[in-house]
Amino acid sequence: MTRRSPDLDPGPLVPRMFGVHGVAPAPPLPEPMNRLLLCFALILASAPTAPAADPDQRMLFDFAQASSMRGWNVEDDVVMGGVSRGRFSRDAEGFAVFRGEVSLENNGGFSSVQNNFAPLDVAAYEHAVLRLKGDGKNYRFIVEADENARHYYVAEFTTTGDWQEVKIPLRTMYAVRRGDRLDLPDYPGKTLSQVRLMIANGRTESFRLEIASIRLE
Repeated sequence: MTRRSPDLDPGPLVPRMFGVHGVAPAPPLPEPMNRLLLCFALILASAPTAPAADPDQRMLFDFAQASSMRGWNVEDDVVMGGVSRGRFSRDAEGFAVFRGEVSLENNGGFSSVQNNFAPLDVAAYEHAVLRLKGDGKNYRFIVEADENARHYYVAEFTTTGDWQEVKIPLRTMYAVRRGDRLDLPDYPGKTLSQVRLMIANGRTESFRLEIASIRLE
């Protein structure tokens, strides 16, 4: 017969009212409390659960979340003497709004909004997907591969005036520096450290672009 350890043996001095190892059994709950606990358990069981994250997608900015507005900065042609003016804000419906006026005065002609961040590994993704509503005008989606990049990569797209998803193949984005297309390979799609939206159509115009989200897939 196996001998029990003295430390675990309650011994003969433990009263009979105690259970295993001298722990008193809990008294039964009153009937109203049992009904309350049962109702609570049924509520938890029927509550909706959050959908599982899609491993094939990576949300960069979901403007339904106010935190996605952090880090965005407008950069207009005023950096080179122009007078264009862009503004970036979040409306009451939870969409980011990039709007303003582009002027060709003083050799200007563009407005942009950008977000810089520590480099992300994006090698697993093939497309950038922008959920947005434009004004029927052309825009540019721009990325940088690293924080010290001397050039960036561009894709152009046209808005319809309605809500749409713009799907941009990352590895077809072409290299540009100071507005000039470079004879360099397209975006390698390995790291990402900046996202930018720009309007530069070579004419004076007002613009408005509503953005719901930017993701990779």
